Amino acid sequence: MSNSAAAAILTTADLSAALRAVRTLLSRADAEHAEVDFEGVIRSRDTLARVRHVLPDLEWHARAGERHGSAEAGDDPAGCLPVQVFDWSRPQACAEPFIEALGPDSAAAVRWDLDAWRPVPEAGLGEIGQKYAYLTLSVYSRDLYQEEPSPDHTVHVHVRDHDGDHTDRVHWLAGLVGGRFTGRVQGAPL
Repeated sequence: MSNSAAAAILTTADLSAALRAVRTLLSRADAEHAEVDFEGVIRSRDTLARVRHVLPDLEWHARAGERHGSAEAGDDPAGCLPVQVFDWSRPQACAEPFIEALGPDSAAAVRWDLDAWRPVPEAGLGEIGQKYAYLTLSVYSRDLYQEEPSPDHTVHVHVRDHDGDHTDRVHWLAGLVGGRFTGRVQGAPL
Protein backbone atom coordinates (compact mmCIF):
# COMPACT_ATOMS: atom_id res chain seq x y z
CA MET A 1 0.00 0.00 0.00
CA SER A 2 1.32 3.45 -0.86
CA ASN A 3 0.89 6.65 1.09
CA SER A 4 0.02 10.20 0.27
CA ALA A 5 1.48 13.10 2.20
CA ALA A 6 -1.32 15.31 3.51
CA ALA A 7 -0.03 18.79 4.34
CA ALA A 8 -2.07 21.04 6.61
CA ILE A 9 -2.27 24.47 4.96
CA LEU A 10 -5.14 26.25 6.70
CA THR A 11 -6.77 25.94 10.12
CA THR A 12 -9.74 28.15 10.92
CA ALA A 13 -12.66 28.26 13.35
CA ASP A 14 -14.83 29.58 10.49
CA LEU A 15 -16.35 26.63 8.63
CA SER A 16 -17.50 28.96 5.82
CA ALA A 17 -13.90 30.12 5.34
CA ALA A 18 -12.70 26.51 5.23
CA LEU A 19 -15.33 25.67 2.59
CA ARG A 20 -14.33 28.75 0.53
CA ALA A 21 -10.73 27.55 0.67
CA VAL A 22 -11.79 24.08 -0.50
CA ARG A 23 -13.77 25.60 -3.40
CA THR A 24 -10.77 27.73 -4.40
CA LEU A 25 -8.46 24.71 -4.34
CA LEU A 26 -10.95 22.61 -6.33
CA SER A 27 -11.00 25.35 -8.97
CA ARG A 28 -7.24 24.87 -9.44
CA ALA A 29 -7.50 21.09 -9.74
CA ASP A 30 -8.78 18.83 -12.46
CA ALA A 31 -11.86 17.65 -10.59
CA GLU A 32 -14.22 16.79 -13.45
CA HIS A 33 -14.50 13.14 -12.36
CA ALA A 34 -13.58 13.66 -8.70
CA GLU A 35 -15.27 11.60 -6.00
CA VAL A 36 -15.64 12.24 -2.30
CA ASP A 37 -14.91 9.94 0.64
CA PHE A 38 -16.31 10.47 4.16
CA GLU A 39 -15.14 9.35 7.59
CA GLY A 40 -16.32 10.65 10.91
CA VAL A 41 -17.25 10.18 14.53
CA ILE A 42 -20.76 11.16 15.58
CA ARG A 43 -21.66 11.48 19.23
CA SER A 44 -25.22 12.89 19.30
CA ARG A 45 -28.64 11.81 18.05
CA ASP A 46 -29.30 15.24 16.47
CA THR A 47 -26.12 15.19 14.39
CA LEU A 48 -26.72 11.55 13.48
CA ALA A 49 -30.23 12.37 12.23
CA ARG A 50 -28.95 15.28 10.10
CA VAL A 51 -26.11 13.20 8.63
CA ARG A 52 -28.39 10.24 7.87
CA HIS A 53 -30.83 12.60 6.16
CA VAL A 54 -28.01 13.65 3.79
CA LEU A 55 -26.47 10.17 3.39
CA PRO A 56 -29.14 7.61 4.41
CA ASP A 57 -27.05 4.59 3.38
CA LEU A 58 -23.96 5.67 5.27
CA GLU A 59 -21.96 2.75 6.68
CA TRP A 60 -21.27 2.85 10.41
CA HIS A 61 -20.16 0.87 13.41
CA ALA A 62 -20.10 1.58 17.12
CA ARG A 63 -16.94 3.38 18.14
CA ALA A 64 -16.48 0.61 20.72
CA GLY A 65 -16.17 -1.89 17.85
CA GLU A 66 -18.41 -3.61 15.32
CA ARG A 67 -19.59 -6.26 17.78
CA HIS A 68 -21.27 -3.45 19.76
CA GLY A 69 -23.38 -2.36 16.79
CA SER A 70 -23.07 -1.82 13.04
CA ALA A 71 -24.98 -1.04 9.87
CA GLU A 72 -24.11 -4.52 8.61
CA ALA A 73 -25.87 -6.11 11.61
CA GLY A 74 -28.95 -3.93 11.05
CA ASP A 75 -28.60 -2.19 14.42
CA ASP A 76 -29.98 1.26 15.21
CA PRO A 77 -27.00 3.66 15.27
CA ALA A 78 -28.79 6.02 17.69
CA GLY A 79 -28.56 3.27 20.32
CA CYS A 80 -24.84 2.72 19.70
CA LEU A 81 -23.41 6.25 20.03
CA PRO A 82 -20.71 7.26 19.52
CA VAL A 83 -20.48 5.77 16.05
CA GLN A 84 -17.81 5.79 13.36
CA VAL A 85 -19.33 6.58 9.94
CA PHE A 86 -17.77 6.09 6.54
CA ASP A 87 -18.60 6.11 2.87
CA TRP A 88 -16.56 6.21 -0.31
CA SER A 89 -16.81 7.24 -3.93
CA ARG A 90 -19.73 9.63 -3.59
CA PRO A 91 -20.49 12.47 -6.03
CA GLN A 92 -18.95 15.83 -5.13
CA ALA A 93 -22.40 17.31 -4.59
CA CYS A 94 -22.70 15.24 -1.37
CA ALA A 95 -19.73 16.92 0.33
CA GLU A 96 -21.12 20.25 1.49
CA PRO A 97 -24.50 18.90 2.71
CA PHE A 98 -22.60 16.30 4.77
CA ILE A 99 -20.27 18.95 6.21
CA GLU A 100 -23.18 21.26 7.04
CA ALA A 101 -24.99 18.40 8.82
CA LEU A 102 -22.11 17.96 11.28
CA GLY A 103 -22.05 19.62 14.67
CA PRO A 104 -19.32 20.49 17.17
CA ASP A 105 -20.05 17.18 18.91
CA SER A 106 -18.69 15.35 15.86
CA ALA A 107 -15.44 15.16 13.92
CA ALA A 108 -15.00 14.18 10.30
CA ALA A 109 -12.70 14.10 7.31
CA VAL A 110 -14.03 14.71 3.81
CA ARG A 111 -11.58 13.78 1.05
CA TRP A 112 -11.88 14.75 -2.59
CA ASP A 113 -10.15 12.22 -4.86
CA LEU A 114 -9.09 14.52 -7.70
CA ASP A 115 -8.23 13.71 -11.30
CA ALA A 116 -5.03 15.79 -10.98
CA TRP A 117 -3.45 18.94 -9.67
CA ARG A 118 -3.12 21.00 -12.83
CA PRO A 119 0.27 22.28 -13.99
CA VAL A 120 1.15 25.84 -13.01
CA PRO A 121 3.86 26.82 -15.52
CA GLU A 122 4.30 30.34 -14.11
CA ALA A 123 5.22 28.80 -10.74
CA GLY A 124 7.33 26.01 -12.28
CA LEU A 125 4.89 23.32 -11.14
CA GLY A 126 4.07 20.33 -13.32
CA GLU A 127 0.91 18.29 -13.20
CA ILE A 128 0.46 15.88 -10.32
CA GLY A 129 -1.55 12.88 -11.47
CA GLN A 130 -4.53 11.21 -9.89
CA LYS A 131 -2.52 8.85 -7.70
CA TYR A 132 -1.33 11.73 -5.48
CA ALA A 133 -3.96 14.44 -6.03
CA TYR A 134 -6.28 14.74 -3.03
CA LEU A 135 -7.80 17.44 -0.89
CA THR A 136 -9.13 16.81 2.64
CA LEU A 137 -11.16 18.99 4.96
CA SER A 138 -11.02 17.90 8.59
CA VAL A 139 -14.18 19.23 10.25
CA TYR A 140 -14.02 19.80 14.01
CA SER A 141 -10.65 18.06 13.93
CA ARG A 142 -7.08 18.95 13.07
CA ASP A 143 -6.09 15.55 11.73
CA LEU A 144 -7.25 13.09 9.09
CA TYR A 145 -8.40 10.43 11.55
CA GLN A 146 -10.49 12.40 14.06
CA GLU A 147 -7.96 11.77 16.81
CA GLU A 148 -7.51 15.50 17.54
CA PRO A 149 -11.04 16.89 18.09
CA SER A 150 -11.00 20.65 17.83
CA PRO A 151 -13.37 23.60 17.59
CA ASP A 152 -11.76 24.45 14.26
CA HIS A 153 -11.31 22.93 10.82
CA THR A 154 -8.17 22.11 8.82
CA VAL A 155 -7.62 22.00 5.08
CA HIS A 156 -5.02 19.45 3.93
CA VAL A 157 -3.61 19.09 0.43
CA HIS A 158 -2.12 15.80 -0.73
CA VAL A 159 0.52 16.19 -3.39
CA ARG A 160 3.51 14.31 -4.65
CA ASP A 161 5.37 14.55 -7.91
CA HIS A 162 7.54 11.94 -9.61
CA ASP A 163 10.50 12.92 -7.39
CA GLY A 164 8.42 12.75 -4.21
CA ASP A 165 8.99 16.48 -3.55
CA HIS A 166 5.82 18.39 -2.84
CA THR A 167 6.91 21.45 -0.90
CA ASP A 168 6.69 24.01 -3.72
CA ARG A 169 3.17 22.89 -4.65
CA VAL A 170 2.02 22.89 -1.02
CA HIS A 171 3.30 26.46 -0.49
CA TRP A 172 1.66 27.60 -3.73
CA LEU A 173 -1.71 26.03 -2.80
CA ALA A 174 -1.52 27.49 0.72
CA GLY A 175 -0.93 30.93 -0.76
CA LEU A 176 -4.07 30.63 -2.87
CA VAL A 177 -6.25 30.40 0.24
CA GLY A 178 -4.40 32.75 2.58
CA GLY A 179 -2.92 29.86 4.53
CA ARG A 180 0.60 28.71 5.09
CA PHE A 181 2.38 25.41 5.27
CA THR A 182 3.84 24.94 8.73
CA GLY A 183 5.50 21.62 7.96
CA ARG A 184 2.72 19.54 9.51
CA VAL A 185 2.25 16.47 7.28
CA GLN A 186 0.29 13.30 7.92
CA GLY A 187 0.55 10.05 5.99
CA ALA A 188 -2.66 8.87 4.38
CA PRO A 189 -2.97 5.35 2.97
CA LEU A 190 -4.19 5.17 -0.61
